[in-house]
Amino acid sequence: MSEMNLSDLSEKMRDIDIAMLVTHTDGGAIAARPMSNNRDVEYDGDSWYFACENTRTVQDLRANPQCALSFHGKGGLLGMKPVFVHIEGEAELIKDKAQFEAHWAKGMSLWFTDGVDTPGLTLIKVRGVRAHYWDGEDQGEFLLEGATPETRATATG
Repeated sequence: MSEMNLSDLSEKMRDIDIAMLVTHTDGGAIAARPMSNNRDVEYDGDSWYFACENTRTVQDLRANPQCALSFHGKGGLLGMKPVFVHIEGEAELIKDKAQFEAHWAKGMSLWFTDGVDTPGLTLIKVRGVRAHYWDGEDQGEFLLEGATPETRATATG
């Protein structure tokens, strides 16, 4: 089994647009929903998503910022294996218009009709702390830059 690093993982994730964002509800349940990273896919340990502040997603993250992202890449031609990636992380809710503009993608106005001026618009930044991956030939996990002493202590890979 080879050791994968962040650069290797980023390369495998470059064509994956949709992640399942997993949160903890106020009742303790686990909730997940598909989120598009709007082709902001140069993965460096941070992922970016837009939502409205009155959504369950934002409410869950405000109460408990610990979350997870799950990605699934398609298999390719010539027998390429699909890749599965799970990121454990912590969310930050951002209300800064300059950050909105930096991560805005053409076509997002379909969901946010006033663009970066949409009332209640919230940018969700998920700072990864641990990455798990499986690709049919290799599997493993490693800590990301955002890891804390607590997450480092529980790492198995």
